Amino acid sequence: MSTEQQTGDDDLREEISNFLRRNFPQIQMHGGSAAIQDLDRETGEVTVALGGACSGCGISPMTIQAIKSRMVKEIPEIKQVNASTGMDGGGAGDAGFGGGGMSPSFPGEGGGDDDEGPEAPF
Repeated sequence: MSTEQQTGDDDLREEISNFLRRNFPQIQMHGGSAAIQDLDRETGEVTVALGGACSGCGISPMTIQAIKSRMVKEIPEIKQVNASTGMDGGGAGDAGFGGGGMSPSFPGEGGGDDDEGPEAPF
């Protein structure tokens, strides 16, 4: 990869990260995270993994759909968005979170199994 291509990839990664922060601040506000796992500038395909509290959040599928539909509209270089929380049956490590399956984590959670998860305040 040439230095020019790397600079273009870095710029696109920065644009995607800014898009996520600007359009989806609730991800971070609720203890979640969004990270670019893979970017193929040639095909316009990006893979985004949601982690932290997103892994067990009941509205994460809606967040994923919103990311997918809005990113392709707002960032012309992006043609396809793949996104997951690592909890959608794809197997351990599919979303790039390392070995083993992800378990939901919520800020301030005491670890009880009877917790139904957080209420969405929006």
